[in-house]
Amino acid sequence: MQVIKYPAVDTWASILQRPVMDTSTLEAKVDTILQDVKANGDAAVRKYAAQFDKVTLENFEVQPEAYERAEAALEPALKAAIQQAAKNITTFHAAQQSTPEVIATMPGVECWRKSVGIEKVGLYIPGGSAPLFSTILMLGIPARIAGCKEVILCTPSNAKGEVHPAILYSAKLVGISRVFTIGGVQAIGAMAYGTATVPQVYKIFGPGNQFVTCAKQLVSKAGLAIDMPAGPSEVAVLADDACIPDFVAADLLSQAEHGPDSQVVLVTTSEKVITDVQAALNEQLELLPRKDIATGALSNSRIILVDNMDTAMSMLNAYAPEHLILACSGAYELAGRVTNAGSVFIGNYTPESAGDYASGTNHTLPTNGYARAYSGVSLDSFVKKITFQQISPAGLQQIGATIEAMAAAEGLDAHKQAVSVRLKKINNQ
Repeated sequence: MQVIKYPAVDTWASILQRPVMDTSTLEAKVDTILQDVKANGDAAVRKYAAQFDKVTLENFEVQPEAYERAEAALEPALKAAIQQAAKNITTFHAAQQSTPEVIATMPGVECWRKSVGIEKVGLYIPGGSAPLFSTILMLGIPARIAGCKEVILCTPSNAKGEVHPAILYSAKLVGISRVFTIGGVQAIGAMAYGTATVPQVYKIFGPGNQFVTCAKQLVSKAGLAIDMPAGPSEVAVLADDACIPDFVAADLLSQAEHGPDSQVVLVTTSEKVITDVQAALNEQLELLPRKDIATGALSNSRIILVDNMDTAMSMLNAYAPEHLILACSGAYELAGRVTNAGSVFIGNYTPESAGDYASGTNHTLPTNGYARAYSGVSLDSFVKKITFQQISPAGLQQIGATIEAMAAAEGLDAHKQAVSVRLKKINNQ
């Protein structure tokens, strides 16, 4: 990790820049695949599965007996862990439900808003070097609570056409009964456009590599909803002498092991923290099975020494990290000053991996600075909020003149007339 000491404010943007890649060639390749899936459906899906995943797909919908085999194959301890995580995630997201409240904005004029589940949603779950079955809990549970009528899941299989048993177990646990063994861009295309086998959905959720991310962005440009813009995973840690360096190093590495294009940032007010964390990083890195991946991410990463906590908080809010860990004195109070972050982890004993798996919050979060304007996935991500209004004759008499005056001023006479004819009817009764 590059160490930068006391940078001037006008250098922050360049110091905190994420890894950048040329997407023009990528977009052209991805769009070709999407258009092929749109035109040729299942045949294109099978072609790209053979080309990219080296698997021959016949019937690529998972059959009922596969769920039973998956449950039998999992260790009881892992099943118990998944169940505990699901319970916590359910508790947190169920609390986000709201009851419609009728508001009388004036006598006889009643307005309210109701949350309605998006009817058809698609979940994409990576299944390569790290089968992210935890993401099924993060997406499937709020979809169920929201009342989405149809939830499908696409995930790549291995060369034998099999899916990791934890993915199937988690899918069954949260009530997802339709899983398709499709990965990559072709999976996004199948859910976006529909095929003879895969139903078309209205919104797509889930992480993926650069090809999947690009595919989601392209179908979004064409009008299909996606969860959020996303890029490589990232974490920022704010630490002072109250931190435990081994913990900080472990948190940095837990994000770095996601991929070589991930980024981790340590902001600190202490020279000693820099020395101690670097030593811990070197020691822990040697023990990681994904050492090469983490090393690649660390080359994109920074340790930044600043004068004080005010400067640190300004810098971190400018960076807008996906994950922000406050490993410092006064962490709880500093959390109240966070304005831009996907999710915040307070204190030495709150690792980022708790949010990734089991504390209850959602781990699908905005990256690449999008936390300045986007929230992470929540129950709201799976619903539309529809407004309603009901006006009585007496209410229309109260509000009618206001509507007529505004419509006339905008030159929209038919709008005015829609009120006038009703008032005439009321006044003549």
